[in-house]
Amino acid sequence: MTALTRGGREWTPEYLVAIDPETCIGCGRCFKVCGRDVMTLKGLNDDGDIVDLDDEDDEEDIEKRVMALDDADACIGCGACARVCPTNCQQHEAA
Repeated sequence: MTALTRGGREWTPEYLVAIDPETCIGCGRCFKVCGRDVMTLKGLNDDGDIVDLDDEDDEEDIEKRVMALDDADACIGCGACARVCPTNCQQHEAA
């Protein structure tokens, strides 16, 4: 899919399709620049499973916090999240 910018230039959106939990540091920069609620903060447990976080979580059960896709269909392909990510842990693809 190709679109036109306001100035008439061609632009191909690249949509967020995955976040690598091994390289994500859970900083939340991508979440802060995304106005579409595409990502959410999750926990990575000792088994490497991505789990929901809540106030009752035992910190010993969570190895680290990571960003995860929450609503990929809401992504508009602007790439703002990729520009602010310090670890380049996201994978984007054109439609």
